[in-house]
Amino acid sequence: MKVKSRRFMAVDILYILLMVLPMVCGIILQILTKPPTEGIEIAGARIFFTIPMPLQDLPITESQVNSFLVVLTILGFALFITHGISVEGGSRRQIIAEWIVEVTDNMVNTNMGEYFAAFAPFVAGIMALSALSSLMSLLGLYPPTSDMNIVGGWALLVFVLITYYKGKCGPIVYMKSFTEPAALLTPLNVISEIATPVSMAFRHYGNILSGTVISVLLAAGLQGVSNMIFGWLPGFLGEFGWLRIGIPAVLSLYFDIFSGCLQAFIFAMLTMLYISGAFPQDEFERRQRLKLEKQKTIK
Repeated sequence: MKVKSRRFMAVDILYILLMVLPMVCGIILQILTKPPTEGIEIAGARIFFTIPMPLQDLPITESQVNSFLVVLTILGFALFITHGISVEGGSRRQIIAEWIVEVTDNMVNTNMGEYFAAFAPFVAGIMALSALSSLMSLLGLYPPTSDMNIVGGWALLVFVLITYYKGKCGPIVYMKSFTEPAALLTPLNVISEIATPVSMAFRHYGNILSGTVISVLLAAGLQGVSNMIFGWLPGFLGEFGWLRIGIPAVLSLYFDIFSGCLQAFIFAMLTMLYISGAFPQDEFERRQRLKLEKQKTIK
């Protein structure tokens, strides 16, 4: 029993390290590779190196590295929280895991219906990836959600799923959907189809990036106002940013935490609504019934 408990604890420690070490490595990489700057600097993701490719070189950027670190952190959390679960239950981590599964299942069933019940892990993964990517700014790391390439990739993935479920009844039904409710609206429906991933990407990217920019500008502005008010104090006391004590932290509660988690929830909600709304379930079920009846008739 003691050997088993020791092994259990050792595995737990490995999973905890898998959660913590990626963020620690990200901070160390940030310290070692980011050059010192003076004043305000608002820039995109840094390019670490470039891999030569036949058509176009592939740059490995800060966003890609930080996204990989977030994925490792989520993997470590998932392994830790599900380690040792049993039918009897009772452990705190199992209660948390069951609560996460129950909340996600209820949200998917409410917004998408029972047909899409298998989408619960996908929706939970999107929310966790988006939220943790935005929260990386609290550690001084570049949030991947501030990169249009990252969020645009998520939006394209959702767009592929939307198109797949729209075409479940065949290409004719899919093409006919562009003429509804009237044929004159076909150009607008085509534009709306293309605008779906664009709007999802720009909404998420714009909100996260704007929060980062506003936070930096406010911190710099408070430093300037502090120097104007307290500049008469001698030495270090006159240069210290007194007004930057507490105020940026309060703003961070909204821009970094609340806004980041809210945008993750909104992105997941739009994903569920767009996919379920694009699927002509009534027509699909009618075709399935006709198919079964035809098979019975042949037999």
